[in-house]
Amino acid sequence: MNYNPNVLDCAAAPIAEAWSWVKDRNASDLIDMCQAVPAHLPPQSLLNHLAEKISSGEGATYTDICGIAPLRNALAENIQQRYRGDCQLDDIIITAGCNQAFCSAIDTLCAEKDEVILPLPCYFNHQMWLSIRGIKTRYLSFNAETAAPDVDEAIELINQHTKAIVLVTPNNPTGSVYSPETIDAFYRLARKHDIALIVDETYRDFIDHKIPPHKLFADPDWRDTLVHLYSFSKVFSLTGHRTGAVAAGPGLIGQMKKVQDCTAISAPHAGQLAALYGLEHLHDWKLEKAEELQQRAILIKQAFEHPQLNYRLICAGAYFAYVQHPFSVNSRDVVKALIEHFNLVSLPGSYFGQNQDKYIRLAFANVHEKHFDDMIGRLLKSQQLDLLTRSKI
Repeated sequence: MNYNPNVLDCAAAPIAEAWSWVKDRNASDLIDMCQAVPAHLPPQSLLNHLAEKISSGEGATYTDICGIAPLRNALAENIQQRYRGDCQLDDIIITAGCNQAFCSAIDTLCAEKDEVILPLPCYFNHQMWLSIRGIKTRYLSFNAETAAPDVDEAIELINQHTKAIVLVTPNNPTGSVYSPETIDAFYRLARKHDIALIVDETYRDFIDHKIPPHKLFADPDWRDTLVHLYSFSKVFSLTGHRTGAVAAGPGLIGQMKKVQDCTAISAPHAGQLAALYGLEHLHDWKLEKAEELQQRAILIKQAFEHPQLNYRLICAGAYFAYVQHPFSVNSRDVVKALIEHFNLVSLPGSYFGQNQDKYIRLAFANVHEKHFDDMIGRLLKSQQLDLLTRSKI
């Protein structure tokens, strides 16, 4: 067979490749900080509710292309409360996870050879999809001191081919939370050039719920510029149900329905029912889990203050810690060595875009804080490995 050259040129799926380096996935001493997965199941009340719905057959059918109306309405109300702005049912389309939300938004906005601006480091699936679609990625450089993109640099990248700027906040892989001022500056830049600002806020439920992450929904004209991506997967522990969402203006939603109908037809019905239950009944449970993650971020920052540790913590928040390793070899070799010698699973920075080879990502949401001292101990021991002192970058 002859394959799509864009697919051939695309890097392999990173999570699967990293796990291929693990010899025994069931090892008792394995510390899994690889994939961003909630460490807990949904509450029993949600499981019971979903079991009842499924047993009655309610979740077995297609839904409207945009999703079930009660979920769209509940999410619109949630956005109104969280961002103190305006969002309505017709602004929402439910997708098969936030990855599909991104892919469908890009397919609606961009043709082959168009351009999209991504800050480094970037979420690898975003980068992969742009590559597969033949869309050129223009990168914003990574400032390890601020862990936030520079809007002035973005000004220089915009041209007649630019269709969108993408922000992920809280960020994957760094855990950095972009300030409302930073987000607003990119929003105003996108408006000025009549391009989309895609803001992926998959992890927004794991930061302070009392403060709006930004004020974009309060702008009466937000629908002309903002494409807001969201996921129910992490907040309600529904990763396997593949339920995400897009909030955008009627123009994009109307065209995106064509893409949705050709891919998922509709998001999984059962997942939509689970997400609706979460929005209606699990507010307190959500806040409890968010507080646990916020405390875990504090504790991992403290753990990296160990005086003998040469690994430097760049940023930590939401689910992630982004760490500069102390070696002259590339990040893949570092991660492979940490797996082979210490059963510590992470991801190489090279998966997250160019010029990231001196970093690794740790998904600390997967690991109870009681294991942080053990993690630091393994990193300390890795500093003695001769393998990691060889220059390969």
